Amino acid sequence: MTRASLDKQPHEVASMFDDVAANYDLTNDVLSLGQARLWRKEVAKAVHARPAEKVLDLAAGTATSSQPFVRAGAYVVPCDFSIGMLQVGKKRHPWMPFTAGDGMKLPFRDDVFDAVTISFGLRNIQDTEAALRELYRVTKPGGRVVICEFSHPTWAPFRMVYEEYLMRALPPVARAVSSNPDAYVYLAESIQSWPDQPTLAEMLQKAGWSQVAWRNLTGGIVALHRGSKAV
Repeated sequence: MTRASLDKQPHEVASMFDDVAANYDLTNDVLSLGQARLWRKEVAKAVHARPAEKVLDLAAGTATSSQPFVRAGAYVVPCDFSIGMLQVGKKRHPWMPFTAGDGMKLPFRDDVFDAVTISFGLRNIQDTEAALRELYRVTKPGGRVVICEFSHPTWAPFRMVYEEYLMRALPPVARAVSSNPDAYVYLAESIQSWPDQPTLAEMLQKAGWSQVAWRNLTGGIVALHRGSKAV
């Protein structure tokens, strides 16, 4: 079994996700108490994919997150660092162009995609600022980015309850439903160490994105950040 460390060495993160690939989507639904599906719907609304648009879904895993964009008629490229995740996804969606790629050095040309999005994966990339710059590079002028990531609840009493769940309740639940519960201990710790909403917004702006804004979901457990690339 593999557990990544918080310095997020790429081979450790990839190996960890390879281990949990088979039951990853089910485990997420259980651990999020069903909220994961609602968060995906909000991502789909924010991306607002349109027919014939090119959409990059980074850290797509098994491409569950990609399906709303496909249904909207977009050409979607699911990209992930974990070969295990991609293999599971390819079995489920054999017609999709699954692509192995490192978020810090994407295997795409400049100005390719109308929209780029990453859900619950930015936190696992070793260099967040490099990833934001890469997303900017591969986006067409006038294109958009949508980032869905765990964040920090804004109401202090709720934040205390949430952090208690992360560190005390999540590991035993993960042991019951996941093939690699240690991976979810890392995920809980990585959520706690992740920047808050305004800090991530500043990082987006520093990477070149304009019109940066965010919206909290489920009281700030998750934040939806958006930005655009100037024409």
